[in-house]
Amino acid sequence: MEKQLKVLLTTEGTYPFHQGGVSTWCDILVKGLKSVKYTIFSVLMDPFVTQKYELPETVTLIKMPLWGTEEPSEHLPISFSQTFLSKKRTTAQSIRKFFIPLFEELVEEVISSVKNPEHLAQIMLDLHLYFQYYEYKVSFKSEEAWEAYKKIVLNYAKDKDSRLSRPDVYCLIQSLGWIYRFLNILNTPVPDVDVTHSTAAAFCGIPCVLSKIKNKTPFLLTEHGVYLREQYLYLSKREYSSFLNTFLIRLVHSITSLNYVYADQVSPVCAYNTRWEREFGIPEEKIKVIYNGIDKNVFLHAPGQKPARPTVVTAARIDPVKDIEMLIKGAALVKKQIPDILFLIYGSISVPAYYRQCMELRKKLFLEETVIFAGHTTNIAATYKSCDLVALTSISEAFPYTVLEAMMAGTAVVSTDVGGVKEALGSTGVLVPVRDHEKLAAEIIHLLKEPELRLTLGKEAQERALSLFTIDRVLQNHLQSYEHLLEDILQTEEQSADVNGWETVISLTDKLPEQRMWVERALAVKVAGYFDEAIYCFRSAVNVNPASQAIPILLLELAEMYNQLGRYDLAFQEMEKYVIYYELLIA
Repeated sequence: MEKQLKVLLTTEGTYPFHQGGVSTWCDILVKGLKSVKYTIFSVLMDPFVTQKYELPETVTLIKMPLWGTEEPSEHLPISFSQTFLSKKRTTAQSIRKFFIPLFEELVEEVISSVKNPEHLAQIMLDLHLYFQYYEYKVSFKSEEAWEAYKKIVLNYAKDKDSRLSRPDVYCLIQSLGWIYRFLNILNTPVPDVDVTHSTAAAFCGIPCVLSKIKNKTPFLLTEHGVYLREQYLYLSKREYSSFLNTFLIRLVHSITSLNYVYADQVSPVCAYNTRWEREFGIPEEKIKVIYNGIDKNVFLHAPGQKPARPTVVTAARIDPVKDIEMLIKGAALVKKQIPDILFLIYGSISVPAYYRQCMELRKKLFLEETVIFAGHTTNIAATYKSCDLVALTSISEAFPYTVLEAMMAGTAVVSTDVGGVKEALGSTGVLVPVRDHEKLAAEIIHLLKEPELRLTLGKEAQERALSLFTIDRVLQNHLQSYEHLLEDILQTEEQSADVNGWETVISLTDKLPEQRMWVERALAVKVAGYFDEAIYCFRSAVNVNPASQAIPILLLELAEMYNQLGRYDLAFQEMEKYVIYYELLIA
């Protein structure tokens, strides 16, 4: 393509602030696709985490911290005066008139067991537009919002068919707090790009959905794991009340469904995960598997030396999904037969509470000198080449880089049989059942005591990786996906010329040729991107006959044009006029 593609790449708890498979994959795309100008929209737990990856100068980074900020707009590049004025505009009257109706619809959609992604998307877009003029925190923490929330949730819990237990005050506050924190994403402007690309069917997909329904931007969704399933597993380890468990999983279900419905292409990183996507009703033609890949040069030529002690390496973030506890329990059994065994765990701490549990287990089993949490490593290739085995103990995975990297390094792998690990390894590695630390220990002991078998598996794994899982394939497949998605949307726009949806409006102006002329002219210049001229034409159409039934829709169009130009005060003036006109029409 002639021009440089602009792509919004959205991440959640990964790139560029955490090490891991998803981050490795992101870094490959961002640094390998030179013809693509990336904007990274990174959803973080808090703003204080250290950035692990250095970004190219051409990349723009948007940080979206969910926790750790006093003001929801702290991460935004706006002045104090803008924040002050938005707070001043957010009165009890504006909250009741504009925010509460949308907020009520949002809550009902979240807590319902039956999902309507199209309705949720429209609510989110309306809230997104609202927060560009009014203040997020003042709106959400208003007395009006609290009363509306209590009423909806408590009434819903009365219905036995809802399967939602009655919450106490703490649960009400906690659940509303989750909505407040997670949906701060709606408070962040979405950049104008050619294609959006989410790394998960998660909250980080919200900007992609907004861009899709607002600007018709094509949306690519990559699935490294099954987000909804992983959240189920995560909740099984938390001691939340019945209400909070149900609430949170329904919130996640809402967001997952939203991603699936609006994505133009869904690309799992292994065929294994396609069964989940089909279960969610994703059409076969939207699914395209793109395997992960590795830069062979990094691993083939990396230095390595034989370890002084028998060494097993695990590269994974410290997170319940990675089941580091299984590894520690297995290490205790291995030590009984190989006393000088060393387990090195490389990875950032994703869940501090879980890290503390792992440390307590290590101490309980007297493994302080055997199991070492080594933190971040800057040379994973040399690390893999300087150990005897690589182990993976995850409960859930897609197509993990840990396995591919170990294969490319020529190091044998013992892994739990999850996701696409079997697709990656074929017959070149050893698989064990999930959470079976005894089987894990037995296989590690077997391979450590059989060096020839271990070396043979490592060599065969490397040959398989060179044949199937190279970085060149990854880059080519993603660039082609971006280009095809953009071409498809451009062809669709050319065919429709954005007029088909206006047939009803134009028909309302049949008896007013002058008004119809202005509407048709407005549509033509809007499609061409001349928003100032489109505003003039829509305004002229309104002035021809302010009593026309087409006026409410014309006012909405004016609001959208002002929004495109960043003139949010004028956009909301048109929205206020729309509300008045609409109420008069239905009265």
